[in-house]
Amino acid sequence: MKVLGIDTATRATAVALLDSDRDAAVERRDDPPPGARPRHTTRLMALVVEVLQAADADWAGVDRIAVGVGPGTFTGLRIGIATAQALARARAIDLVGVSTLHSLARGARAAPAAPEDAVMAVIDARRGEVFAAGWAAQDVTRPGAVPVLGPRALAPDALAEAMGSDGRSWLAIGDGAVEFRAALEHVGARIPEPDSELNRVSAIEHCRLALGLRPGPPDGIQPEYLRLPDAEINLRTARQ
Repeated sequence: MKVLGIDTATRATAVALLDSDRDAAVERRDDPPPGARPRHTTRLMALVVEVLQAADADWAGVDRIAVGVGPGTFTGLRIGIATAQALARARAIDLVGVSTLHSLARGARAAPAAPEDAVMAVIDARRGEVFAAGWAAQDVTRPGAVPVLGPRALAPDALAEAMGSDGRSWLAIGDGAVEFRAALEHVGARIPEPDSELNRVSAIEHCRLALGLRPGPPDGIQPEYLRLPDAEINLRTARQ
């Protein structure tokens, strides 16, 4: 099976094609430099074309599309999901929604020397908060696995408290884990170096999870925001 993976939940734009029969994958991504705005609108479809060309594939050979449903930025999720829905309808391809946090956590278990009991995926949600969810190490690669913590939007100190009281040893990954390293390391979590590949959402992991998930109608794929969009938060704050 060939699965096309798309994620726009974070500042990065990631696209991949996985050929499960040959266990071969190609990924292309756009990671804006610090301070730059995401380029989902301008880069997403260009990356899709690059991936198909690099894999020597065409639309007729794509069996499934996997799109990250977040949590993440409101605008980014809308762009990625709307694009995936349009491609699925136009090409009559099965569509699967994948948790961006689960995909991030799954990628960590492919890394060597990861002896922790559990993996916490942490995405910077801005406003001093993170999006986070954690899976037991033995379950994290299983599609549909139930997280042991989360998913939720919360302050880093609150996440650290939840991890510390859980009793497991944690590997915490993602840009949120890097940003709030001090709080999470205080409760014993191990966090990779900032430039580690473990901290990046990979569309290849979307594809791998999607192999074991049931596709549904394109309109049924909905974003997982976990909190109100920033614009609505600003409006409510102004009214108060």
